[in-house]
Amino acid sequence: MATTTNLIEAAKRAACQQAVKDNFSPSFKYVGIGSGSTVAYVVEAIAALGPSVTGSMKFVPTGAGSTNLIRDAGLTVLQVPELLLEVGFAGRGASRQHLDIYFDGADEVDAELNCIKGGGACLFQEKVVSRLSKKFICVADSRKKVDRLLTNWGYVPIEVSPIAAELVRQALVDLGSKDPVIRFAAGTTTYLVTDNHNYLIDAPFPTLLLNSQSELIDPSKGLWTPNALALKIRGILGVLEVGIFSGLTGPQATAAGPDVEGVRPVKIYFGKTDGGFETQE
Repeated sequence: MATTTNLIEAAKRAACQQAVKDNFSPSFKYVGIGSGSTVAYVVEAIAALGPSVTGSMKFVPTGAGSTNLIRDAGLTVLQVPELLLEVGFAGRGASRQHLDIYFDGADEVDAELNCIKGGGACLFQEKVVSRLSKKFICVADSRKKVDRLLTNWGYVPIEVSPIAAELVRQALVDLGSKDPVIRFAAGTTTYLVTDNHNYLIDAPFPTLLLNSQSELIDPSKGLWTPNALALKIRGILGVLEVGIFSGLTGPQATAAGPDVEGVRPVKIYFGKTDGGFETQE
C-alpha cells in the first residue's frame, strides 16, 4: 500500500515530467536549474531525453547543490559569471534574458503566483538566474499552495552582509516583523553562511496581502503586499536580496524593456497528495 510520502514523491515526479514535456525544447541553448528539492525530478526528466537533445545545451545552477545535480546527471554546467562572459554585452538596451527557461521550486505560492523562496539558502543566486531567464516554471507539491503568502510558511528569507546583519534585523522590526532571527546552520550554534559568504535573516511577518490588495497596506500593523514588502526590505542598508519572487513574469519583463525585472513564475506544476498533479497560471 502506497504511503502518503510515496504518493507525494510520485506526484512531484509526475508534475516535473509534465513541466518538462510542456515547456522544454530541443532548441534551447541555456537552461536554469534551481535549488529546490523537487527540481531533482526536472533534471531527471531532462537527462532522460538523452545527449542527442541535451548535448549542446548548458545548464546554469543556482548554488552548489544544483551544480552537483546537473553534473551528476551528465549535463554541462555553466555558472552565471561564465554565462555572462560567453554571451557578452550587446550594449545599452539589449536583452539580458539569456536563459531560455528556468525551473525551480518554492517554499510557498499564493493565488497570484507570487512565491517565497530561500528556505534552502540560495535565494540570491535563484533571483539572479530568474532575472536572466525568459520564463520561470515552478514545480512544487500542493502543500505549498496558499491563498496568501506567509499562511503556512513562517518567514521571509533575506540575504544580508554579515557586518550589517544586526542593523538589518532591527530595521525589519521597524517594518513589522515579529522577532526576525539570523539563521543558524542546521544542528549547530554557528550562523549559516551562504554560497556568497553572507548571512540569512528569517523575518516573520503577518500573512501578506495579494498585490491586488495594495489599498489595504498598513505598515503600522506589518501588513504588506509582496511587491511593497520586497521593495522596502531591499532598501535597507546591508540587504543583498529578498526571498520574495513577485511582480512581473519573464515574458512581461521582455515586453516592458531590458531594465525591468521579471522573476515571478509563469506557471506552477503542483504534485498532489493523491499522487496526481495540477497546474496554475
